[in-house]
Amino acid sequence: MRSQSFTTNRLFLTQSREGAKTQRRSSLSSFAPLLLCVLALNFPLAAQRIAILTPDKAESSRTFAGSLTEKTSLHVLDSDLSEVAFRSVSLTDSFNLTRDEAKLIGAAIGCDYFIVTRSATQRRSSFQRKEYYEAFAAVHIFSSRSGRMVRWLLPRFEAAKPYTAAKALDISIPTIAAEMDAALLRINKAEIDEPPLPAMEEPPEAASPLAKGFRAPIPFRRIKPEYTEIAGLFDITATVEITVDLDAAGTILRTEITRWAGYGLDESVEKTVRAMNWRPAERNGKPLPMRFLLRYNFKKVEKN
Repeated sequence: MRSQSFTTNRLFLTQSREGAKTQRRSSLSSFAPLLLCVLALNFPLAAQRIAILTPDKAESSRTFAGSLTEKTSLHVLDSDLSEVAFRSVSLTDSFNLTRDEAKLIGAAIGCDYFIVTRSATQRRSSFQRKEYYEAFAAVHIFSSRSGRMVRWLLPRFEAAKPYTAAKALDISIPTIAAEMDAALLRINKAEIDEPPLPAMEEPPEAASPLAKGFRAPIPFRRIKPEYTEIAGLFDITATVEITVDLDAAGTILRTEITRWAGYGLDESVEKTVRAMNWRPAERNGKPLPMRFLLRYNFKKVEKN
C-alpha cells in the first residue's frame, strides 16, 4: 500500500544580495512606476494577453485547453507559438515552478498571464466503493509580472463510466473560465496596488565578511508539513519554497510561497511554518531581523 502522509524538509537560506542600492535616481526612473500604474489601470483585462499551455501534450489536456480558450473573455495568444516559447525555457518541472522560472516563461511568451494545465480521465477504486472514473483538470495560473501562481483550480467529476465523467468536466468549462476571468480581474488590480517589500537583510554567503559571527534563524521545534490527501490521490512529487520575514524577537512578520505545488501543499507549508516558534538570526550575539527561504520536499512513498 501507499502511505497517505510523508514529507522531508530542509532549511535553505537565501544568499544576500550584493551591493547597496544607489541613492541617485533620475527623474525619469522616479516617474516610471506612476506611468506604468496609469497605463495598467487604463488597459482593460480583456486586452491582457494570456497563454494556455499543456506541457504533457496529452490529447485530453489539449482538448480542455482548447475549450477553455473558447470560453474565456481574455485575449489568448496562439497556442503553437506559446508552446514553442515555453519550451525554450529550461525547467525542472513544468507544474512546480519557482517565481523566477514563471517570470522567464512570461517574458519568453510575451504574455501578462499564463496557464499551465493538464487534464485526464482515470479509473479510481477504493474499499468504500466499487470502481468508478474521475475526470479532472489541474489549472495553474501564473502572473508574468510578479511570477506568482495567483490561482490554482482542480475541477473533478466522478461517474460510473469514463465518458460520463469527461462530459461533466466539459460542461463545467464555461464556469471554470468565468471563475478564472473574475480572479484575474481582482489579481490584476491587486498587483498594481501592491506596495514594494520593505528592505530586510538576508543570510550572507559563507565566505563573506558578514558571515563572521552570524547565526541563522532556526525553529525551536521542527514540524513536518502534512502531505495532503489530495496530493496523495494524484501521486504528487513536488517542492514548495516559502520566504519568511522574521523580526529580531523571532516573530514572523510575513510569509510568501515562492515555489508552488498546488494540491493543498502550499497551504500546508505556510500553516506549518507559522505554527513553529523561531529563534531569530544573530550577529555577534545580537538578534537581528532577517528574510530567508525554507524549502520542503514532498513525495508519496510505498508503505509495506
